Amino acid sequence: MIALDAISKGFGGRLLLREASWRIGRGERIGLVGPNGAGKTTLCRILAGEEPPDAGHVHRDTGVSVGYLPQDVGGHEAGTVLAEALSGFEEVWRLEAELERLAGLMADPAAGEAATERYGEIQHRFEALGGYRLEAQAKVILGGLGFAADDVHRTLAEFSGGWRMRAALARLLLLAPDLLLLDEPTNHLDIESLQWLEGFLSSYEGSVVVVSHDRYFLNRMVTSIAEVADGVITLYAGDYDHFLVEREARQALLEARARNQAKRVAEIERFVERFRYQATKARQVQSRVKMLDKLERIEVGRGVRRIRFTFPQPPRTGRLVGRLVGIHKAYGPTVVYDGVDFEVERGQRVALVGINGAGKSTLLKILAGVLAIDAGERTLGTHVGVHYYAQHQLDALDPSRTVLEELEVADPASSIERLRSILGSFLFSGDDADKRVAVLSGGEKARVALAKMLVRPAALLCLDEPTNHLDLASKEVLEDALVSFSGTIVFISHDRYFINRIASHVVEVDHGRLHVHLGSYDDYLERKTVMAAPPKAASVATGPAPRRPAPHAPASHPKGASSTPTPAKSRMPKAVSKEIKALKTRLAAVETQIAELERRLEEIALALADPDLYRDGERARTIAQQRRDAEQQVAWLMKEWEDLSLSLASVEKP
Repeated sequence: MIALDAISKGFGGRLLLREASWRIGRGERIGLVGPNGAGKTTLCRILAGEEPPDAGHVHRDTGVSVGYLPQDVGGHEAGTVLAEALSGFEEVWRLEAELERLAGLMADPAAGEAATERYGEIQHRFEALGGYRLEAQAKVILGGLGFAADDVHRTLAEFSGGWRMRAALARLLLLAPDLLLLDEPTNHLDIESLQWLEGFLSSYEGSVVVVSHDRYFLNRMVTSIAEVADGVITLYAGDYDHFLVEREARQALLEARARNQAKRVAEIERFVERFRYQATKARQVQSRVKMLDKLERIEVGRGVRRIRFTFPQPPRTGRLVGRLVGIHKAYGPTVVYDGVDFEVERGQRVALVGINGAGKSTLLKILAGVLAIDAGERTLGTHVGVHYYAQHQLDALDPSRTVLEELEVADPASSIERLRSILGSFLFSGDDADKRVAVLSGGEKARVALAKMLVRPAALLCLDEPTNHLDLASKEVLEDALVSFSGTIVFISHDRYFINRIASHVVEVDHGRLHVHLGSYDDYLERKTVMAAPPKAASVATGPAPRRPAPHAPASHPKGASSTPTPAKSRMPKAVSKEIKALKTRLAAVETQIAELERRLEEIALALADPDLYRDGERARTIAQQRRDAEQQVAWLMKEWEDLSLSLASVEKP
């Protein structure tokens, strides 16, 4: 359908693509990945015909249509949302105008049969182009992307850039080109819209190339991965998880081949050096010199930088970290919260989810103390300091400083060596640490701001969309840092993989009410599905919640709100021995479960190491998901084991 043949492209003396080739067939769904600045957007622009390559050729089959959604849509603000979604169908609207004109003529008997016959021809063409269905289809797509029924008749000027991007995306989806190029479409979508888009693209009849740093989205939507790195495009069958496994295996094989080749070259060079001046060996020496000249050297490339660093831990706090009681907050006539309660305890990792505009950021700002409340009470626990991170933190960086200098300001007591180690863990190695902030990309600035926050962490981290602007490698760095963090985290994210890896609790924010769910995002979705089932099934689900291996859930009882029941905290001072026995029994059970899961993880690791597994994509995805589930369960159980051990030690004290 579209083929790139040995294309090269550079900017400002830097070569982004070097004789890269790629063929995109019909019906493919491809995830385009790579580090920030590797050339993914440039590649999309070349495929869309908006940017020519410096060298090489782009071949496109006759009649192939291409639709491209850039990261920054921009464009006009005139017209309504619905008009924007329908704006790609000029031929249809020309035919509609002609039908209206002919209908007027047909009312005149003098027009005769000619007008009637012409009307029938135009109407047939109008129907063939979907003229009668387009508006209804547009409204369905706009609804899936989060627009309310009334919103579609509002002007684009009333909406933010993110919402205008949704309208532009709706236009492309309605046009249904043969090749759909989407550059970071998930950046401005909430989770509900993301789920809808996944379903739509999974059944899309054309081909899709999508640039995304959302691992969950890539795993559910794509059938193959194209990685752009070091100027080369490398293709992998399967989803993103399989790509990670396969890339590691290929890299290991390449490094082994390179080592063997280097060993062979060294042997030949030693032979040449030893016998260069011996006449009896001249022919053999010349033969080996020619062999070296013709040898195609194996280039290993930089590989994937994977640096781990243990960040300082915050001071230990009391059980209570933060509490909001009877909070009222309004913006003018719009009431966001009317008497809401919210509590966070030590060690919890609380994800705030909900549609855009539900009040997540407002709640986080109130908890962090950066937004004043109209009424109510905000209390922090003993030794609780707060770090708040949002996108404006990027603007607070001093453009005249270097990356290293920014970290020195955050932690002047640390040595330069230690600060460089920290920056290395955030993918700023060598000269990168000496770059001026002014020349950094949005993703690089985000990494600097996050490193500044974690170099001297507070006991409570309040993070508003911390993964925005981060590529997949940078997200993994942040995930690793937060997983090892011993304090308390309350965060907002629309990245479901990130939520699943970090969260111990999910709090759904819904029109001023908070619904608490214990567990990961997948647990939350499963519970919502059960609760949405017919009444009989729902009544079973709303009984006492099963015990889960996690500490106390955040208290949240706003007026009229419902919450998923969480384990009750009870003490039995009259029967201490009975309590000790119960704790020991549960502790033994948890240890058994952990041992069983660890054995299961070993079995899964062996299965994933088998190359034959990936011939069956569905089975490979299932086993990869089983590994993620088992790892999550082990994490939960280890946390429960720790809590049980502490409780037992406390009860057994004389």
